[in-house]
Amino acid sequence: MLFWLLAGLMILIALALVLPPLWRQRPVLADDMDERNIAIARNRLTELKDQLQSGALSQTQYEEQLVELELALSDDLDIPNQGNAAQTQGRWMAYLLAIAIPVLAAMLYVGLGDYKAIEPSADMLAATPATLSIDDINKMVGKLAEHMKSNPGDAQGWTMLGKSYKYLQQYPKAADAFAEAYRLLGDKPDIMLLYADALAFANNEQLAGKPAELVFKALALEPDNITGLWLGGMAKAQAGDAVEGVKLWRKLIALLPPGSPAQKETQALLAKLESQAPGGMPAEPAQAAKTPDIAIVVQVSLAPGLQASVSPGDTVFIYAQALSGSRVPLAIIRKQVSDLPLTVSLTDTMAMMPTMKLSGFPQVKLLARISKSGNAMPGKGDLIGAIEQVDVKDKSVNNIVINSHVK
Repeated sequence: MLFWLLAGLMILIALALVLPPLWRQRPVLADDMDERNIAIARNRLTELKDQLQSGALSQTQYEEQLVELELALSDDLDIPNQGNAAQTQGRWMAYLLAIAIPVLAAMLYVGLGDYKAIEPSADMLAATPATLSIDDINKMVGKLAEHMKSNPGDAQGWTMLGKSYKYLQQYPKAADAFAEAYRLLGDKPDIMLLYADALAFANNEQLAGKPAELVFKALALEPDNITGLWLGGMAKAQAGDAVEGVKLWRKLIALLPPGSPAQKETQALLAKLESQAPGGMPAEPAQAAKTPDIAIVVQVSLAPGLQASVSPGDTVFIYAQALSGSRVPLAIIRKQVSDLPLTVSLTDTMAMMPTMKLSGFPQVKLLARISKSGNAMPGKGDLIGAIEQVDVKDKSVNNIVINSHVK
């Protein structure tokens, strides 16, 4: 309603500027026109007499131009007056504009605008909580819920509704909304994790069961998903599997921006979880402390032409992948551009998943990527270098030059 009031006010202001000159147009009266033409003729007659007296015109020339002047004046005085027509035309144009401006504005808005922008979204609700009362927000969410009843196939709408209910801490309703989005969109990690999180909150923040299933399914699709790693570590900790929980949170810490509040908070929780691991161990089986049988030596450098496009603090990920199938890194290590050039060894101890290790594959692909954002997921602006295939048992040094942009 506020939108339409403002739109109407703006139209009235526009009309107030355009219409008054048309309405107030002064009619040109017939008597005024005749008097003006007679005055012009008198002035011209005076000029002709002066020219005759000065000898500039002969008597014959004077008489000829006098006749022409009289004929011109006669024509001017016989012209039908246009004053009333002009006045009528001005008022007609005013009425036309008074109707046309609002109609054209509405047509353009329908054609070029987005009426849905008038309705509140979850992001709008989250962005302006201080300016809205809880009753206002509830009414907006209620309207969105009504909208979804008549539009059950709108996956984006269900996602927005789920986020809105989560903001209102109505977790069962949020879970139901995310369930609909998941039904429509399928196995999309972000939706799966939103659904899992809402389910957990609806169940006293417990991730056991369906929430954990969704979390680990999402991690299988996106192993470096920050939210997935957080929820996965929490799920393992709640299940009493501190060792696996520590692994997930250690990986999470490596992906978070160094020194960020999120990293510090996770480190504090990790320290607490590590103390719960068997014997306070750093969450690795005893045999892992032995020198691994598999170690791929990788030497990484940056092409000279790309030196100016990176910063010393940019993150460098060095990792191995299977040649086909899952893109989950079989081993990964994190460094910084300031460390380049460098030489590292990729081993089974750097695996992200117990079932996905270097020793389980005869050949792998080696990659080195500079991430401007510090995110393990490739992004625009990242730089990368790769060796398409190496034998995991090859003991020679594998040289990777980071020399191209991620597309």
